[in-house]
Amino acid sequence: MKRINLLMLMLLLVSSAAFSQAPLGKGGKQLNAGLGFSTWGVPIYAGLDFGVHQDITIGPVISFQNYGYTAAGNKYNQNLIVLGFNGNYHFNTILDIPSQWDFYAGLTMGYYIWSDNDYIGRESSGLGLYAQVGGRYFFNDNFGVNLQFGGGTSSGGTFGITYKF
Repeated sequence: MKRINLLMLMLLLVSSAAFSQAPLGKGGKQLNAGLGFSTWGVPIYAGLDFGVHQDITIGPVISFQNYGYTAAGNKYNQNLIVLGFNGNYHFNTILDIPSQWDFYAGLTMGYYIWSDNDYIGRESSGLGLYAQVGGRYFFNDNFGVNLQFGGGTSSGGTFGITYKF
């Protein structure tokens, strides 16, 4: 009985993925949110993507991370807020990728706001431009998971959920 239930669940997941449409397309909107991986703590992020062409999206992104550390025997706490705007090219059309997948690359320009309690470190607020590469897998027409490397919201990348609306 357990095997039949497991088989039914797998068929349901596969069939729902088979009918999903990953590329956002012109006029589409999606929300991305999740966590990052970084050498400066664990960032949280959220962003919106707006389809301006079948294969191109643009949109704002914001992230926050907090990092505690010790220097010269003193404990410090540092925060980083990134207010950014990204643009991505989606490779689904040109590479004929199955519709439940979405692979992209692009650039993010952001303003980095560093705050630190009394320690004058190497980091300072200012503009930055970073490249990213990433992908999404959609379970159905609206809900998916994402993984991105680079992008300026953290030193390593991000992973989380995507919701199309």
